[in-house]
Parts: sequence; C-alpha cells; structure tokens
Amino acid sequence: MMLIYQNTAAAEALSEEEMSALQNEAGDIWQDLVKSGEWVSGAGLASPTQAKAIRVRDGVAAVTDGPFSEAKEQLAGVCVFDVESEERAVEIAGRWPDARFWGVELREIVGEAEAEG
Repeated sequence: MMLIYQNTAAAEALSEEEMSALQNEAGDIWQDLVKSGEWVSGAGLASPTQAKAIRVRDGVAAVTDGPFSEAKEQLAGVCVFDVESEERAVEIAGRWPDARFWGVELREIVGEAEAEG
C-alpha cells in the first residue's frame, strides 16, 4: 500500500494548472498499473479539516474535529497495488508526483480480513 502525503497549505497554493498537471501525471501512472494488472485499488481522502478524531478512554468516546496530528503533512490518499517485488513498489512510488513535492510511504499489507456476507 502506498500512503500519499501532502502539505495542505502548499497543495492549496498550487495553481489550477499545476494541480491539474499533478493529477494527470498520477492518472497516467494509474492507467499504466491497470494495464499491467498491478492496480488493486486507491482513493483520495477529503481534507483533514473534515476529519474526526476518536479516542475512547474508560469506555467514553471523545470526538474532536480536524486531524489529531499537528503535522504539516497529512495523509491525502492511498493506493494499493500488487507487485512482484519491493523494488517494483519503490519504482512506482518514485514516479508518483506527490513524492517530488511532499512524500509517499510504502507499507506491505500483512493480512487482509475477508468480508463475511
């Protein structure tokens, strides 16, 4: 899984053309991964300002608005791809445009829960 991080203020400061170019570049990579059969799933996330942080203490849930983290970079999206090697995953992550401006993080999915139905 690739976690995509962005600095929200920096992303909002990009022009429409700059943001469109980044999105198109990511779209091109996505299409390559679909064609190669490596794409599994992915999605962008709503702004951190729309987040709800939930912490349960002594059985009581405390809900706060906004991101819990005070970090400048926030999680902006996720991509899941199925590749043959760690090297291939690093290659894909290195092509992702957010890696040039903010950062991406790779994490192996170590177990998947099956949906019961």
